[in-house]
Amino acid sequence: MKRYGLIGYPLTHSLSQQYFTNKFSEEGIEDCIYERFSIPSIQDLHAILDNHKDLCGFNITIPYKKEVLVFLTEGSKAVEEVGACNCVKIEDGKLIGYNTDVIGFENSLVPFLKPTHNKALVLGTGGAALAIVYVLEKLGINYAYVSRTAAAGQFSYNNLDADVMAEYSLIINTTPLGMFPNIEACPDIPYSLLTPSHHLFDLTYNPAESTFLAKGKQMGATIQNGQQMFVEQAEQSWRIWNS
Repeated sequence: MKRYGLIGYPLTHSLSQQYFTNKFSEEGIEDCIYERFSIPSIQDLHAILDNHKDLCGFNITIPYKKEVLVFLTEGSKAVEEVGACNCVKIEDGKLIGYNTDVIGFENSLVPFLKPTHNKALVLGTGGAALAIVYVLEKLGINYAYVSRTAAAGQFSYNNLDADVMAEYSLIINTTPLGMFPNIEACPDIPYSLLTPSHHLFDLTYNPAESTFLAKGKQMGATIQNGQQMFVEQAEQSWRIWNS
Protein backbone atom coordinates (compact mmCIF):
# COMPACT_ATOMS: atom_id res chain seq x y z
CA MET A 1 0.00 0.00 0.00
CA LYS A 2 1.28 3.45 -0.94
CA ARG A 3 0.58 6.09 1.67
CA TYR A 4 0.29 9.84 0.99
CA GLY A 5 -0.84 12.63 3.24
CA LEU A 6 -1.06 16.22 4.35
CA ILE A 7 0.79 17.89 7.20
CA GLY A 8 -0.28 21.14 8.81
CA TYR A 9 -2.04 22.51 11.86
CA PRO A 10 -4.95 22.66 12.25
CA LEU A 11 -6.43 20.70 9.36
CA THR A 12 -10.16 21.14 9.98
CA HIS A 13 -10.44 23.31 6.84
CA SER A 14 -8.67 20.96 4.45
CA LEU A 15 -10.48 18.89 1.84
CA SER A 16 -7.30 17.21 0.55
CA GLN A 17 -8.06 13.83 2.11
CA GLN A 18 -11.57 13.86 0.68
CA TYR A 19 -10.27 14.93 -2.73
CA PHE A 20 -7.69 12.17 -3.02
CA THR A 21 -9.96 9.51 -1.50
CA ASN A 22 -12.58 10.36 -4.14
CA LYS A 23 -9.91 10.38 -6.84
CA PHE A 24 -8.66 6.93 -5.87
CA SER A 25 -12.21 5.57 -5.85
CA GLU A 26 -13.27 7.14 -9.14
CA GLU A 27 -10.10 6.12 -10.98
CA GLY A 28 -9.98 2.59 -9.54
CA ILE A 29 -6.71 3.17 -7.69
CA GLU A 30 -6.77 0.47 -5.00
CA ASP A 31 -3.21 0.47 -3.67
CA CYS A 32 -3.09 4.06 -2.32
CA ILE A 33 -4.41 5.89 0.72
CA TYR A 34 -4.24 9.57 1.71
CA GLU A 35 -4.54 10.78 5.28
CA ARG A 36 -4.21 13.90 7.37
CA PHE A 37 -1.35 14.43 9.83
CA SER A 38 -2.30 17.31 12.11
CA ILE A 39 0.88 18.18 13.97
CA PRO A 40 1.25 21.06 16.47
CA SER A 41 4.99 21.31 15.73
CA ILE A 42 7.01 20.73 12.57
CA GLN A 43 9.33 18.60 14.72
CA ASP A 44 6.51 16.04 14.89
CA LEU A 45 7.28 15.27 11.25
CA HIS A 46 10.21 13.16 12.47
CA ALA A 47 7.80 10.74 14.15
CA ILE A 48 5.54 10.59 11.09
CA LEU A 49 8.48 9.65 8.89
CA ASP A 50 9.72 7.07 11.41
CA ASN A 51 6.31 5.47 11.95
CA HIS A 52 5.12 5.39 8.34
CA LYS A 53 7.82 3.78 6.24
CA ASP A 54 5.26 3.33 3.45
CA LEU A 55 4.83 7.12 3.10
CA CYS A 56 5.62 7.99 -0.52
CA GLY A 57 4.82 11.67 -0.48
CA PHE A 58 2.92 14.41 1.30
CA ASN A 59 1.52 17.90 0.91
CA ILE A 60 2.20 20.76 3.31
CA THR A 61 -0.22 23.47 4.34
CA ILE A 62 -0.37 26.27 6.92
CA PRO A 63 1.82 26.94 8.84
CA TYR A 64 4.74 24.74 7.70
CA LYS A 65 5.48 25.64 4.08
CA LYS A 66 8.68 27.41 5.10
CA GLU A 67 9.54 25.33 8.17
CA VAL A 68 9.56 22.07 6.20
CA LEU A 69 12.56 23.21 4.15
CA VAL A 70 15.06 21.95 6.76
CA PHE A 71 13.76 18.40 6.22
CA LEU A 72 14.40 18.38 2.48
CA THR A 73 17.25 16.50 0.85
CA GLU A 74 16.82 18.68 -2.20
CA GLY A 75 14.31 21.10 -3.66
CA SER A 76 13.08 22.09 -7.09
CA LYS A 77 14.08 25.38 -8.67
CA ALA A 78 10.72 26.85 -7.63
CA VAL A 79 11.28 25.81 -4.00
CA GLU A 80 14.73 27.40 -4.00
CA GLU A 81 13.49 30.63 -5.58
CA VAL A 82 10.22 30.89 -3.65
CA GLY A 83 11.57 29.75 -0.28
CA ALA A 84 8.52 27.60 0.44
CA CYS A 85 7.43 24.02 -0.25
CA ASN A 86 3.99 22.45 -0.33
CA CYS A 87 4.72 19.05 -1.88
CA VAL A 88 7.30 16.40 -0.97
CA LYS A 89 8.16 13.22 -2.83
CA ILE A 90 9.95 10.50 -0.85
CA GLU A 91 12.31 8.50 -3.03
CA ASP A 92 15.01 6.12 -1.75
CA GLY A 93 14.79 7.78 1.65
CA LYS A 94 15.28 11.25 0.18
CA LEU A 95 12.77 14.05 0.68
CA ILE A 96 12.50 16.05 -2.53
CA GLY A 97 10.54 19.29 -2.30
CA TYR A 98 8.33 21.00 -4.87
CA ASN A 99 6.02 24.00 -4.96
CA THR A 100 2.77 23.20 -6.75
CA ASP A 101 1.09 26.35 -5.40
CA VAL A 102 2.96 28.27 -8.08
CA ILE A 103 1.37 26.32 -10.92
CA GLY A 104 -2.05 26.24 -9.29
CA PHE A 105 -2.16 29.98 -8.65
CA GLU A 106 -0.90 31.03 -12.07
CA ASN A 107 -3.23 28.75 -14.00
CA SER A 108 -6.27 29.83 -12.02
CA LEU A 109 -5.54 33.59 -11.89
CA VAL A 110 -4.51 34.34 -15.49
CA PRO A 111 -7.97 33.87 -17.10
CA PHE A 112 -9.40 36.52 -14.75
CA LEU A 113 -6.75 39.18 -15.31
CA LYS A 114 -7.54 42.44 -17.07
CA PRO A 115 -5.02 45.06 -18.24
CA THR A 116 -5.98 47.23 -15.27
CA HIS A 117 -4.88 44.53 -12.82
CA ASN A 118 -1.26 45.66 -12.91
CA LYS A 119 -0.74 46.20 -9.18
CA ALA A 120 -1.55 43.76 -6.40
CA LEU A 121 -1.88 43.81 -2.63
CA VAL A 122 -0.82 40.51 -1.08
CA LEU A 123 -2.48 40.06 2.31
CA GLY A 124 -0.15 38.04 4.53
CA THR A 125 3.55 37.19 4.45
CA GLY A 126 3.65 33.43 5.05
CA GLY A 127 4.73 30.55 2.84
CA ALA A 128 1.69 30.79 0.57
CA ALA A 129 2.38 34.48 -0.01
CA LEU A 130 5.88 33.66 -1.25
CA ALA A 131 4.44 31.47 -4.01
CA ILE A 132 1.97 34.20 -4.95
CA VAL A 133 4.58 36.93 -5.35
CA TYR A 134 6.77 34.54 -7.35
CA VAL A 135 3.94 34.27 -9.89
CA LEU A 136 3.19 38.00 -9.80
CA GLU A 137 6.81 38.75 -10.62
CA LYS A 138 6.67 36.26 -13.50
CA LEU A 139 3.54 37.98 -14.84
CA GLY A 140 5.03 41.46 -14.49
CA ILE A 141 2.51 42.57 -11.87
CA ASN A 142 3.86 44.98 -9.25
CA TYR A 143 2.88 44.12 -5.70
CA ALA A 144 3.10 45.12 -2.07
CA TYR A 145 2.61 42.99 1.02
CA VAL A 146 0.04 43.93 3.65
CA SER A 147 0.62 42.88 7.25
CA ARG A 148 -0.01 44.13 10.77
CA THR A 149 3.02 46.41 10.65
CA ALA A 150 4.44 48.56 7.87
CA ALA A 151 7.92 47.98 6.46
CA ALA A 152 9.85 48.50 3.24
CA GLY A 153 7.60 47.25 0.42
CA GLN A 154 4.89 46.42 2.94
CA PHE A 155 1.78 48.30 4.01
CA SER A 156 0.07 47.92 7.34
CA TYR A 157 -3.71 47.51 7.22
CA ASN A 158 -3.95 51.05 8.63
CA ASN A 159 -2.10 52.35 5.55
CA LEU A 160 -4.81 51.23 3.13
CA ASP A 161 -6.37 54.58 2.34
CA ALA A 162 -8.36 55.66 -0.74
CA ASP A 163 -5.25 56.35 -2.82
CA VAL A 164 -3.72 52.95 -2.11
CA MET A 165 -6.96 51.10 -2.78
CA ALA A 166 -7.46 52.93 -6.06
CA GLU A 167 -3.90 52.15 -7.17
CA TYR A 168 -3.96 48.43 -6.35
CA SER A 169 -6.87 46.74 -8.12
CA LEU A 170 -5.84 43.12 -7.50
CA ILE A 171 -6.13 41.94 -3.87
CA ILE A 172 -5.01 38.46 -2.87
CA ASN A 173 -5.71 36.98 0.55
CA THR A 174 -3.09 34.43 1.59
CA THR A 175 -4.00 34.50 5.29
CA PRO A 176 -6.20 31.86 6.98
CA LEU A 177 -8.71 34.54 8.03
CA GLY A 178 -12.20 33.36 7.11
CA MET A 179 -11.20 29.74 6.67
CA PHE A 180 -13.50 27.08 8.12
CA PRO A 181 -14.44 26.89 10.95
CA ASN A 182 -13.84 30.61 11.62
CA ILE A 183 -15.87 31.69 8.63
CA GLU A 184 -16.93 35.08 9.99
CA ALA A 185 -13.36 36.41 10.12
CA CYS A 186 -11.83 38.45 7.30
CA PRO A 187 -8.78 40.65 6.61
CA ASP A 188 -9.19 44.19 7.92
CA ILE A 189 -9.16 46.09 4.64
CA PRO A 190 -11.45 49.07 3.84
CA TYR A 191 -14.09 47.17 1.87
CA SER A 192 -16.08 50.37 1.28
CA LEU A 193 -13.30 51.52 -1.07
CA LEU A 194 -13.62 48.50 -3.38
CA THR A 195 -15.07 49.04 -6.85
CA PRO A 196 -16.04 46.95 -9.89
CA SER A 197 -12.47 47.50 -11.10
CA HIS A 198 -11.10 45.38 -8.26
CA HIS A 199 -10.53 41.63 -8.41
CA LEU A 200 -10.34 39.69 -5.14
CA PHE A 201 -8.65 36.30 -4.96
CA ASP A 202 -8.88 34.26 -1.77
CA LEU A 203 -6.64 31.20 -1.45
CA THR A 204 -9.29 29.80 0.88
CA TYR A 205 -11.74 27.36 -0.74
CA ASN A 206 -13.63 26.28 2.38
CA PRO A 207 -16.07 28.03 2.55
CA ALA A 208 -16.55 28.58 -1.17
CA GLU A 209 -17.39 32.24 -0.55
CA SER A 210 -15.43 33.67 2.35
CA THR A 211 -16.45 36.83 4.15
CA PHE A 212 -13.57 38.57 2.34
CA LEU A 213 -15.06 37.63 -1.04
CA ALA A 214 -18.64 38.32 0.01
CA LYS A 215 -17.77 41.84 1.11
CA GLY A 216 -15.95 42.43 -2.17
CA LYS A 217 -18.90 41.17 -4.20
CA GLN A 218 -21.20 43.56 -2.37
CA MET A 219 -19.10 46.43 -3.71
CA GLY A 220 -19.18 45.09 -7.28
CA ALA A 221 -15.67 43.61 -7.32
CA THR A 222 -15.06 40.38 -9.20
CA ILE A 223 -14.17 37.51 -6.88
CA GLN A 224 -12.38 34.18 -7.06
CA ASN A 225 -11.78 31.51 -4.44
CA GLY A 226 -8.95 28.99 -4.23
CA GLN A 227 -10.89 25.94 -5.45
CA GLN A 228 -9.31 25.74 -8.90
CA MET A 229 -5.88 26.46 -7.42
CA PHE A 230 -6.45 23.63 -4.92
CA VAL A 231 -7.39 21.16 -7.67
CA GLU A 232 -4.51 22.22 -9.93
CA GLN A 233 -1.89 21.88 -7.20
CA ALA A 234 -3.34 18.54 -6.04
CA GLU A 235 -3.19 17.08 -9.55
CA GLN A 236 0.34 18.40 -10.01
CA SER A 237 1.31 16.73 -6.71
CA TRP A 238 -0.09 13.42 -7.98
CA ARG A 239 1.94 13.75 -11.20
CA ILE A 240 5.09 14.43 -9.19
CA TRP A 241 4.55 11.44 -6.89
CA ASN A 242 4.07 9.17 -9.89
CA SER A 243 6.85 10.53 -12.11
